[in-house]
Amino acid sequence: MAKLSQDDLLAQFEEMSLIELSEFVKAFEEKFDVTAAAPAAVVAAGPGAPAAEAAAEQDEFDVVLTGAGDKKIQVIKVVRELTSLGLKEAKDLVDGTPKPVLEKVSKEAAEKAAESLKAAGAAVEVK
Repeated sequence: MAKLSQDDLLAQFEEMSLIELSEFVKAFEEKFDVTAAAPAAVVAAGPGAPAAEAAAEQDEFDVVLTGAGDKKIQVIKVVRELTSLGLKEAKDLVDGTPKPVLEKVSKEAAEKAAESLKAAGAAVEVK
């Protein structure tokens, strides 16, 4: 196998999506038993990389309720399921939109909560 130059490697990294690059870094860390947390951030924010892609690397997300929709009672029920709020607190949260429902949760938990709220008819934003 021919040895790739540093420029060739960088050209390959530029063509990768942020998710592909993240998976590569994880595989590299496992293969060589190293941690590349700081260098990965430098590569991800390299020249020509949009700021939105660098922000997608975050590991904590907020689920913000932006609107209750037509089925407010269903949305209140879902908010109560997702949080430990009582009926009055959940109703106040839904009435006072936009408000965060969940803060600093994993991506999977944020997506699951957003899907539940959307299924109940709410307008939701994941930040």
